[in-house]
Amino acid sequence: MKTLILGAGYAGLAVATKLKPTPGMQVTMLERYPYHVFWTRLHEAAAHNTKVTLPLAPLLKGTGVDMQNLTVDAVDLDRKEVTTREGQTFTYDTLVVGLGSVTNFYRIPGLAENATELKDLTDAEDIFSFVQRAYDASYTGNRDIVVGGAGLTGVELVTELAQRNEILSKERGLPPFGISLVEAGPKILPVLDDALRAKAQATLDSYGIQTLVGHRLMQATAESVTVQTADGQSRVIGAGKIIWTGGIQARDIIKGEKLQKGPGNRVVVDATLRVPEYPEVFVIGDMGLGLNQDGKPVPTTAQHAGQQGRLTGKNLMRLAMGEELEVYEPNTLGEFISLGGLMAVGWMKLPWNQKLAMTGGLAHVMKRASEWRWRSSIS
Repeated sequence: MKTLILGAGYAGLAVATKLKPTPGMQVTMLERYPYHVFWTRLHEAAAHNTKVTLPLAPLLKGTGVDMQNLTVDAVDLDRKEVTTREGQTFTYDTLVVGLGSVTNFYRIPGLAENATELKDLTDAEDIFSFVQRAYDASYTGNRDIVVGGAGLTGVELVTELAQRNEILSKERGLPPFGISLVEAGPKILPVLDDALRAKAQATLDSYGIQTLVGHRLMQATAESVTVQTADGQSRVIGAGKIIWTGGIQARDIIKGEKLQKGPGNRVVVDATLRVPEYPEVFVIGDMGLGLNQDGKPVPTTAQHAGQQGRLTGKNLMRLAMGEELEVYEPNTLGEFISLGGLMAVGWMKLPWNQKLAMTGGLAHVMKRASEWRWRSSIS
């Protein structure tokens, strides 16, 4: 059984590290980088240049997976072919697609051309470089930063930037730059309850971050954004750096005449995470539209991508041995949001569907614990 795994993000790497050499299985992973990125910590790299990668080769030892550093360009399910940007073509008997998501700019004029994303290491490096330049005595441009989108990524990013801002302001003797967080919806962090959201908002306020909820970003230029309130009032906000974290959509890289896609361009999958019309194909992570026990889409989070990957790794070995596949039962263990330094807010799941809310240092510890659980699962 010739198997291809596309991508070494949380989903793809979980598949590969779950595998063991199995008779009849020949597994190849295609990944453009020789390292795995902790995508959930990119905000730390953007603000502090923190290292957020692990080399892949040591993680794949003993799995029987052959990794090739190539960039996937197209996936043709009808021809059962995968082509790469480097010009190579791969065929497969079984395929696992875990290529993640791209930024959704919602066709806002000028946004894609003028905003920095936070989807890759190069994005984090670009943001870090701007912050460093903004504190160079010779810098004469606008130093302020506008971040669009007050979900998890946006809030974690602005709080880390605010902390870095304070440090550099004291070190260089220059006034801090302004940080604005723009959100079209009525509140920040909609995944949290009101009490935790209030704690997060208080932290944003303590950093001096200007939070603009109910402000839809309408247009972006190289030097400003235009926002509009619910009552139709417009406002222009100047910025030296515009960052957009306001939405994602699955990569539009898979083609197939019978393929079904849902919201966010996600591929519809069955209970075993296979494409019903192409049962030899598993689609996991941000790209797959799996359903939870209530029939609602599984969130596009790292913890769910890891769960899907580990199950798919087991199912590949079952498939090779002619055994019945297990179904996916998502389990949300909790959600923790970093707010800079040792501050965080969030909740963890307790028995009988109860939740335990946490703030401050304890929440920070739980946030870090989730990363260490991930590290141990791929070691």
